[in-house]
Parts: sequence; C-alpha cells; structure tokens
Amino acid sequence: MKLGVTSYSMARLLRANQMNIFQVMDWIAAQGGVHVEIAPGDYIDMEEPGLPERIRDHAAQLGLVVSNYAVGGNFIEGDKENLERQIEQAFREVDIAFRLGVSRMRHDAAWRVREETTPAHFEADIDRIAEACRRIADYAAPLGITTSIENHGFHVQSSERVLRLIHEVDRPNFRLTMDIGNFMCADENSVAAVRRAVPYASMIHLKDFYWRPSHRDQGQGWFKTRTGDYLRGAILGNGDIEMREVLRIIKQSDYDGFLSVEFEGAEDCLNGTSIGLENARKMWNAV
Repeated sequence: MKLGVTSYSMARLLRANQMNIFQVMDWIAAQGGVHVEIAPGDYIDMEEPGLPERIRDHAAQLGLVVSNYAVGGNFIEGDKENLERQIEQAFREVDIAFRLGVSRMRHDAAWRVREETTPAHFEADIDRIAEACRRIADYAAPLGITTSIENHGFHVQSSERVLRLIHEVDRPNFRLTMDIGNFMCADENSVAAVRRAVPYASMIHLKDFYWRPSHRDQGQGWFKTRTGDYLRGAILGNGDIEMREVLRIIKQSDYDGFLSVEFEGAEDCLNGTSIGLENARKMWNAV
C-alpha cells in the first residue's frame, strides 16, 4: 500500500501562509506517508525559479516519493486562441512535472456550471476536450510522463463520461486520477463507479463525503451535487461512502500505484488528514 497525502489537504494552511510546501512534506513523512502529491492551486508558485527541484530534493531527503502533479485546465472556454493558450500552459506544467521528477500529472479538462452539465453539452464538447488531452499526452510521452484527468468539476465527473474521454483520447499514457469521493458529485455510487473505473487509474484519491437528500437544506458548509443533493467533506472513513468496500475493490484489482488521502472537511486539516491516514491503514489491512 503506497499511502500518502495530497498537498491539497493542507490548502487552508498553505493559503494562509501558516505552512509552506516543505513543512507539509515534513508533516507527511512524520505521519508515515510514503509519498506526496503536489497540487499547487493558487497558493504554491511552481514557476518560482528552482522550486520544483527544491521540492524534489527535499522529498528525497525525507524518503518521500513525489507521486503526482495536479494542475488545472479548461479546454472548452473561449475561442480557439484561448484553447491554444490553455494547451500551451499545460505544456509548461508538463515541463514542471518533469523537473519535479514525477511520472504522473493530472490536468483538469472542462468546467461548466451545474445547469450546463447535460449529456448534450458533453457530446458537443468531447471532441475539443479529447483533442487537447491528446496533444498534452503526446507532449508528455517522450518525458516518460503519464497524463490524466480527474473525475472532477461536474461536467466530466461520472465514470461513464471519464471513461468515454479516455477512449476518445486513445493514448497509452492518458489515464485517470480516480477520486473515489468525486463520483458522488455526479450523483453516482462510489462503489459501483470505482469498480468500473479502477482499471484505468494512474492515481487514486481517497476522499469521503457526508450525503444528504435535496429536500433537507443543509445550509453553510454543504454544496450541491449535479442534481441538487447535498455533500460536505468528511474525515476519511467517517462519511457516507462504503469505504471498506471501495478499498477492497482497489486492493483486489491490478492497481499497484499511489493512494493519496485528500481531506476537505470542516475539521482542522492536520487532524482530519491524520485520522484519515490511520483509518485508511486500518481498513486496508482489514479487507
């Protein structure tokens, strides 16, 4: 079990300058994690001169593997000129991934507001999304990097849409960063979705959610799924996902890559992530 943490779990502390990425890596190593996933968001400037190499070297000193580099992207916004800018930015991110020493990079692909995440919009968008993903995968291949999308952002989030895109791109180095919780955002059962999608995973995020039906207005801290039910981030193992069954499916599959605990609950993020790591270890050993 290659268990570690995505830096996104500490986004609140990173954004508030209460931790830096090096302190995050120190903390992960102290928790017994074997890898760190770098998700820079808007709070780590990966274009700072020398930063990718410093992260790579610091991780090596701690005995951590830098497992994945996770960045944004939206290939359906604007005109063709904007699409080219997005693809060029993704190329630069691939170069950063290479400097980090990773063999995996996740980029987002498409975002729409919930009301526009219809099958018709997806069919209209898929050729443009697939062509962008194909070009990025081709750029990354000579560097030994497998690119991926995540089931992320409502529009390309259900397992069937993600797998459809992977087949459309049709590149051996284009796979899936499979977030077991994010399927719920598209109103999909995580157990069934993981069973369907795990053969295509190059990276796995372990995340949990609390779920409530649409008629029970939950107020602050909750967000709506594609069809209007409510979700809130939970400590791994404490939410409403059948986590033991999900882990059993992963364990019995051919997947032998990294597992990243991703925490986005309301609790203190260090405490929530630490408990999630321990819960993941216990459940993995029990299934």
